[in-house]
Amino acid sequence: MMRTRPLKVALLGCGVVGSEVARIMTTHAADLAARIGAPVELAGVAVRRPDKVREGIDPALITTDATALVKRGDLDVVIEVIGGIEPARTLITTAFAHGASVVSANKALLAKDGPALHAAAVEHGQDLYYEAAVAGAIPLLRPLRESLAGDHVHRVLGIVNGTTNFILDKMDSTGAGYQEALDEATALGYAEADPTADVEGFDAAAKAAILAGIAFHTRVGIDDVHREGMTEVTAADFASARAMGCTIKLLAICERAADGKSVSARVHPAMLPLSHPLAGVREAYNAVFVESEAAGRLMFYGPGAGGAPTASAVLGDLVAVCRNRLAEATGPGESAYAGLTVSGMGEVVTRYHISLDVADKPGVLAQVATVFAEQGVSIDTVRQQGRGDGSGEASLVVVTHRAPDAALSSTVEELRGLDTVRGVASIMRVEGE
Repeated sequence: MMRTRPLKVALLGCGVVGSEVARIMTTHAADLAARIGAPVELAGVAVRRPDKVREGIDPALITTDATALVKRGDLDVVIEVIGGIEPARTLITTAFAHGASVVSANKALLAKDGPALHAAAVEHGQDLYYEAAVAGAIPLLRPLRESLAGDHVHRVLGIVNGTTNFILDKMDSTGAGYQEALDEATALGYAEADPTADVEGFDAAAKAAILAGIAFHTRVGIDDVHREGMTEVTAADFASARAMGCTIKLLAICERAADGKSVSARVHPAMLPLSHPLAGVREAYNAVFVESEAAGRLMFYGPGAGGAPTASAVLGDLVAVCRNRLAEATGPGESAYAGLTVSGMGEVVTRYHISLDVADKPGVLAQVATVFAEQGVSIDTVRQQGRGDGSGEASLVVVTHRAPDAALSSTVEELRGLDTVRGVASIMRVEGE
């Protein structure tokens, strides 16, 4: 039987995502009520600009006093889609203290203060759900947390930022340079006026921290994630990738060490074989590849951003939290029992593609190979080609076997000191093999 008293929901933020949440709550009210077992009522909407026209939302629900809204005491759920650290953090903890569960899409806050927010939720007997924080509409966190709860996840490899994937896809498919591809992404609305959070990897790093924490039952914060942006990727890098049968993607990589005693999380551009499922992810789409002991390889694919897709994930969490509310229970919270060590980038083992500008004369290859050998980095393939322009220089491309990142860094520093090496044109990791 359906309960007649509605569950009251407050909405913090009514921008692209928030307005879609409100619209769906209104247009699909009957369906939501049937799925939950009780009607849901939008009880208040906190905004910064109260005079803006918001179609479909009763103006009487609009307020600029978010603090007073979450302190009402009669709310069942607070949906936070304002983003940022403050005032979101204070509003969420205040909502818990006043008897409301929280659904959030705030990746930056969760990556920075996830443990403290989970602790506050437990203290007050409330839920904290955040499916929308990582990959928009893609169901990802719940499968990791629940469907794979009995499995042992080894690795999570993903494209979790649509802006950067759009840019790199355009560079690959059209031969455009970075700036040209960024300009197109901006014109189409895929990139913000200030794209720093996307192209420098901050957005993906926050998502990587959340993914690693859930996958490995270990607290991983934003400061634990190694981050490199993609602004230095060039057309020449794509040419080298194509020569290897690869493309280039900005990847979030979370993995458990071979001995099972530590985990790592990193974000950086990487060459990816065209045979890998992630290599075919085009435009602004997201995809995450999960490798586990029992389930094997799983791939989650779909739109990772945008108002309607993100609102879909928010509403899915809302339904789950409301069901818990009716059952007078809470869903799964933070799982950090494993407490594995979070290792630094220097301990990560992977392959590398290194492009050098060198003197075109005998003995250069032997000198370069000696440096690699001294650092314990094994060479897989070498390709050297003179430029034929009378400059006396050549291009030398080295692809390594798997080696620790620290050894690679030391190798590059040694190479820079050789008289025969004019410059290190590019360094890129090779993943997915």
